[in-house]
Amino acid sequence: MHRSRVYAVIIDAPIEEAARAAEFWSAALGVPARPLSDQPQFASLRGAVPGLVTAVQAVDDAPGIHIDIESDDPDAETSRLLALGAEQIGRWLECRILRVPGGHVVCVLPVESDPELFDAQATTWP
Repeated sequence: MHRSRVYAVIIDAPIEEAARAAEFWSAALGVPARPLSDQPQFASLRGAVPGLVTAVQAVDDAPGIHIDIESDDPDAETSRLLALGAEQIGRWLECRILRVPGGHVVCVLPVESDPELFDAQATTWP
């Protein structure tokens, strides 16, 4: 058994447009865009989507939006999603990067949120 929950909505912007995208989303959503000191490719949009981390990420890829799923067992969650039709297309640090049916990207990572929040909102999977 393992548990997982949607953790973040990430707006992917090509590197050369990421700063402008962060400014746009900050103004559009009415929240400040703040670079993360430990991960400068991200600009946090804290409070944009209540209960979820929201950020603009500078990527060396096409623009898009992806979802991060946190799990107390990322290997089990990745296996579960692969069985549902996802394909693992990469890995970055502890994050497993999947392409799901329809072409969207989903990242599976270890629990990042407050343990009480995770316990309250996570779904338990067999």
